[in-house]
Amino acid sequence: MGRDNYVDALRGASLEVRPGEMVAIMGPSGSGKSTLLHILGCLDSLTSGEVWLDGRRVDDLPGRELVRLRREEVGFIFQTFNLIPSLTALENVALAAQYAGKSRGAAREAAIKALAQVHLSDRHRHRPPELSGGQQQRVAIARALVNRPKVIFGDEPTGNLDSASSEEIVAMMNHINQTTGTTFVLVTHDPGVAAACGRIIRMLDGKVFE
Repeated sequence: MGRDNYVDALRGASLEVRPGEMVAIMGPSGSGKSTLLHILGCLDSLTSGEVWLDGRRVDDLPGRELVRLRREEVGFIFQTFNLIPSLTALENVALAAQYAGKSRGAAREAAIKALAQVHLSDRHRHRPPELSGGQQQRVAIARALVNRPKVIFGDEPTGNLDSASSEEIVAMMNHINQTTGTTFVLVTHDPGVAAACGRIIRMLDGKVFE
């Protein structure tokens, strides 16, 4: 594939997020929001530029180290929840902890604590089909939290929720940010999500504006 076949999804985009911030990234469809988020979270690779996390460059890490970083140092929340339907809420969250190297027992204890943080201690044994959309997203937040990451990236975290559930999820993320100091970077079209953030980044045609 020649250079003429490439599309520049990001054009000189530069963004610094400080520890403990809660940042919203907004912009029209196709503006590069999700691409930027995936690059920041090391889900996609760069053709140029650099990504730094906690004072070290991470975009050029070898494959195994990138996998470890994604499992242990960052968390992800997606619009579609991405829970395993056959597993309970507790098992879904504990699995992320086991992937990060915790023993089965330690992973279970970490999952119990994470579910308590999102007020789902009474839903440990429920599977995703038995939970509301808002509850499923809370399980997804617990999964993102379970390894105590430095930063959580959210791609339209309220996109599949009704207004009441969206407000609940926004309040919960804001509370976690305020009480734990976990950094949140959230791509959203939802003004309610943006209003809860301390900073709003806007994107257009692959460029970042503040």
